[in-house]
Amino acid sequence: QLQLVESGGGLVQAGGSLRLSCAASERALSEYAMGWFRQAPGKERELVAAITRGGTTPYADSVKGRFTISRDNAKNTVYLQMDSLKPEDTAIYYCAASRRPGIVTRRSQYDYWGQGTQVTVSS
Repeated sequence: QLQLVESGGGLVQAGGSLRLSCAASERALSEYAMGWFRQAPGKERELVAAITRGGTTPYADSVKGRFTISRDNAKNTVYLQMDSLKPEDTAIYYCAASRRPGIVTRRSQYDYWGQGTQVTVSS
């Protein structure tokens, strides 16, 4: 059972930056497509960014140009660099892993989830 642990969330002012990390329990992280989702109060959980096993990185339109997803398979870790943060980015951010090949964007296609980390952006 793959376990994922997120870290790096916190409180930041609008315009600031945070880097989220997702550490995986297995050394075979390279075999998974990875994604970062977020869920704001009263809203559905949505995909923020994903990264395929080959390194392709689709982003939600709302974060394009501001967020960057990356992976370090040697460290079994996936990152989400968040710059130019806005109050509407406030949410719980979740890391997820999928055994499916190619670009994986649907929540139902992910097999493993972390517990989430809170990101709060003040105006």
